[in-house]
Formats: sequence, C-alpha cells, structure tokens
Amino acid sequence: MRIAMWSGPRNLSTAMMYAFSARSDCAVIDEPFYAAYLKESGEVHPMQEAILASQPQRASEVIAQCLGPIPDGKDIFYQKHMSHHMLPAFPLAWTDDVINVFLLRHPARVIASYNEKREKPVLDDIGIRQQAELFNRQMTLNGEPPVVIDSDDLLTNPATGLQALCEAIGIPYDAGMLSWPAGGNKADGVWAEHWYNAVWASTGLKATARKPVPVLSEALQEVCEQALPYYYQLEKYKLTF
Repeated sequence: MRIAMWSGPRNLSTAMMYAFSARSDCAVIDEPFYAAYLKESGEVHPMQEAILASQPQRASEVIAQCLGPIPDGKDIFYQKHMSHHMLPAFPLAWTDDVINVFLLRHPARVIASYNEKREKPVLDDIGIRQQAELFNRQMTLNGEPPVVIDSDDLLTNPATGLQALCEAIGIPYDAGMLSWPAGGNKADGVWAEHWYNAVWASTGLKATARKPVPVLSEALQEVCEQALPYYYQLEKYKLTF
C-alpha cells in the first residue's frame, strides 16, 4: 500500500510522517519532489544547493521512486508530499495508483508559521490552491471525495484522530503512532535543520487545546483571504471524530 499525504508547509506534515514512521509495517519518505520542484520552478529556498544535491531533479525519477518497491520490505509506503511541489509540467497519472489523503490546516496558522521561516509568503507558497486542485482531480476520477483530515482537529484529539484516519484508509490503528524519540528521523530531508526544530524537540502527538487563529499583518491577511475559499472547500469533507 502506498499513501500520498498531500499538505502545504507548516501543516503538521512532519509530525504525521514521524507518526507513520513509528509503525513497524511502514516506510516513509520526506518530500521527494522538493529538488525537482526547485529545479523546474527556479524558486530559491533555504538550503537550496543541499536540497538539489540530495534528491533526483527529474519528476520522472521521483515518480518511479514513489511507485517502485517499498523500502525495507515494508507493507506500507507513506509519502509526505507538498502539494505546491506538483508543478503543471509534472505528470499526475501516478497519483491514481496511490491512496491520496489531504492534510488540512487553517491558512492563517500556516501563513503565520511559514513567515517565521521564510518571510513574505504568497498564495502558491502555502500549497492550499494546489491541494484543492489535486483533491478535485481525485474526486472527479473516483466519484467520491478522498480522505481529508484537519491538523487542528488531530492536535485536539490525537489518538481518536489517528484511529479515524487509519480506518478511513483501510489500515489497522497502531497506538505506537502517538510517540517517537526526540532528535529527528532518519528519513528527514536535508532541509530539516532549517524547518523541523519544533518536531525534533517533540516526542509525539499529545492532546493540545485549540489556540485562537493568529492575527496577521495586512499583507499576510491578504494572502489568507486568497487561501480561505480553498480551505473551506476541503473543510467540508474532513473526517469528524
């Protein structure tokens, strides 16, 4: 089984990768299209050269990796994908051969967190528009909505949320998904030292009270307003637990 988890940055996506990595039956991969995205788009990100050197830069090679043998002989291959990495030039037919799941987070939370690491994000940096496009493609092909899970809901009730997610995608729940050792994961991309400091310090998913949506600057609020229609579209389909 191959699971493609689609999210934007700062969506709890790394913690979710750690949760699946904690399963004995699961191999994980961290943003395999990142280098290909940088090469094709011309975007410049923190640790640019290290990222380009660490991964295949051709989308076709990444697709072969995603659909190839599951590493370490595991039964499940969890793939952490950033939806904005899927540029128009990249084929999407491969996504029909995986279970697609969409990890959602309120855009104001995403934007506030992203801005701390890479200032002045625009709509296409946070991936929500591309998430909606990928979601719509799968719903059109399959006649039913793919699985959507909201990271804010998951943080409020991690055990119940992970159980609901596992049930929705047809795998047994493993309580071991709730915890992992501090200090990072062997699957982390080379960019982890810039982006993953909080999850490196964590030891698992623990129930957290929902915080108010952050107040943004005028410029960032404009990006949020652009993102909200896509968020509300996907929110309608999220798992309830």
